Amino acid sequence: MPDPKHPDPPPVSERVRVREVKLLSDHWSTLRTTTFDYLRSDGRWQTQQRETYDRGNGAAILLYHPGRRSVVLTRQFRYPAFVNGLRKLSIEVPAGALDGAAPEDCIRDEAEQEAGYRVRAPRQVMEAYMSPGSVTERLHFFVAEYEPADRVGLGGGLQGEGEDIETFEVDIDQALKMIWSGDICDGKTIMLLQYAALNLFPPIGSD
Repeated sequence: MPDPKHPDPPPVSERVRVREVKLLSDHWSTLRTTTFDYLRSDGRWQTQQRETYDRGNGAAILLYHPGRRSVVLTRQFRYPAFVNGLRKLSIEVPAGALDGAAPEDCIRDEAEQEAGYRVRAPRQVMEAYMSPGSVTERLHFFVAEYEPADRVGLGGGLQGEGEDIETFEVDIDQALKMIWSGDICDGKTIMLLQYAALNLFPPIGSD
């Protein structure tokens, strides 16, 4: 039963009043600064200002082989991580922006462009906002089994977009160790590897 002394707050959509939106940049993606009023949980309206970086939504996929206990990963240079201290190539799962495509169609294209694998049966397992304090992107996470014969190209990404991507296979247990050693520090990749460890690869020796 609702407590009349502490009523439930209204929906979030009714707690935000946008005052002004300014476009700061519209080059690679769209950067805006927004001034808005927010209804706090104590009943007071507070004026706030936030910058939002809109690069669209995206999708990521972990290709895995249960019999071989292996996964397909990539290596590529990431300049934003470089300027914040990453002095090696970033190890990641294939991923990309939707650019208006359905998530499943996007991830089929990205897996073939980046890793050279044709995806047979992708399965979405979750969605997540990767940096909700500043980036609007919502990421769709997929997994799919693969066979060696599914590799139909070299991958490597799109040179015209500055991509220079290496592809490699690794044992799932080794991939998990690479998280703890710091060799894998990409958030989406860590999430999908942890999902795989919990749901796709039974421990060695288990029934």
